[in-house]
Amino acid sequence: MLEVEKVRDVHTVFHVMSLAVLNEGRDLPDDYRAEMEKAWIGARAATGVVQVHGQEAVRDFYTALGTRYHLGQQERTVETVTSALADCGYDGSIAERATTDEFDEAMRASHHEGMDPVGQDVGTPVIHLNGMALFGPVISPAPQGEEAGELFDGFEKVTAYPGFFELKRTRTVGPIFD
Repeated sequence: MLEVEKVRDVHTVFHVMSLAVLNEGRDLPDDYRAEMEKAWIGARAATGVVQVHGQEAVRDFYTALGTRYHLGQQERTVETVTSALADCGYDGSIAERATTDEFDEAMRASHHEGMDPVGQDVGTPVIHLNGMALFGPVISPAPQGEEAGELFDGFEKVTAYPGFFELKRTRTVGPIFD
């Protein structure tokens, strides 16, 4: 969506979504459950960023943290979160506070605000557009420039039809980050 903003007159508002909250109470394999335990700190810290620096600030933090997690292959730790906060010039104490439940109530509220309209059988990303919430698009590699704009145009068109529910195919490649 940040790439789409370069070629379309749109503005993306990021909200905190937690895979750990989404998967609470589900029967998960032990290795995936262990990953969900690590997921709390990022979502809690993102919520802390919203509370301390405002809603718009979370987009920069999310990008910085995601870059460290996915491109940098850094662990989901207080140190990684602290570094992402520093990348953005944000209050570093949020990282340590994110190891507690201080931000949980607000995190859950944000999660449910974004996820409840789309239903239970989805993950992330979820985009709200034209009064509809849809899971996706899941794409790899992410398009750039006008190609991103054209993909968004198609997404916008399907959300204009209230009876639209799903497009899907099996993934044939893992995430490609450039």
